[in-house]
Amino acid sequence: MDVTVAEYIRRTVLKMPRHEIKMMLQKWGFLSEAQLQTLNFHQIKDNISQEVVQLCEENSANIKQAAALDIIYNQIYQNKRMWSVYQMKKSGEEVEYFDIADFKKKFKRRIRSALKNVTITFKEYEDNAIWIRVAWGTPYKKPNQYKPSYVVYHSQTPFVFISASILKSNLPLLCQALTVASNYHDIREMELRSHSLNSLKDIVFKRYSQNFQTYTPKPLQGGNVEPENADIRIIHENRIEKERIHRLNQEVFGSGPQPKLEFAQYKLETIFKSGPKMDVLDKKEPFRCLVKFSSPHLLESLKSLAPAGWKT
Repeated sequence: MDVTVAEYIRRTVLKMPRHEIKMMLQKWGFLSEAQLQTLNFHQIKDNISQEVVQLCEENSANIKQAAALDIIYNQIYQNKRMWSVYQMKKSGEEVEYFDIADFKKKFKRRIRSALKNVTITFKEYEDNAIWIRVAWGTPYKKPNQYKPSYVVYHSQTPFVFISASILKSNLPLLCQALTVASNYHDIREMELRSHSLNSLKDIVFKRYSQNFQTYTPKPLQGGNVEPENADIRIIHENRIEKERIHRLNQEVFGSGPQPKLEFAQYKLETIFKSGPKMDVLDKKEPFRCLVKFSSPHLLESLKSLAPAGWKT
């Protein structure tokens, strides 16, 4: 077994919580149950990792098998990565049968036609999710296994979730390979990002309603009110208004926890209307602006604005 493979396996095991090492190795399936029985999982992690490496040497592990172990770790601890959503588009509405073998073949062929030094690993999960790990090299260097890109693609959907490598120069090639392999013609970033992959899935797969409405406070009803009755009337109107805001908030966001979205971007394009004296705004060229929202929990933050008296 190559020394770089041994070191990569050792470091991957060291990232795992000690009480989960056995479970992850079982999911990996590279070591036999008899080999796993020889491991002492109650010792310090450094010793466990060394024993795992020795067993992998007996089985002649290669880099693809080491990468498969890394996928298992990242699938379980997916919230340690930042994920972005991309949407692919077809030229028509045709629905094609998805062939996983054909997808893998086209994906690898497209990337390797541009770059030979890459390690590409796939793992399929029960929810029709295909996890893809790509470790990038250069024409003169071997792939850097410590800075891979991760892709999660659900077959028969146009959505792709990407956790890009620090080497972002390879992102266009990665997107090209995805469109070719899945028979789409275009791919665009949706400007939604989060560490919570499941929350992003809830939003784009419409497992969560995003029908945000515009709230406009109603004026207090009634004309002239006698001074002695003014305070009572205001208290009554405020209570009704708070109840209405609460009801609208429940309709828009629901009563459960919100998907954990950390970044969203909104592009606005409009034409100003102005009086004849304001020539600076009297132009046909539309006004464009970009609004970015970021928060550790963006949707919960928006949900809290309405009770505070903000328009959402």
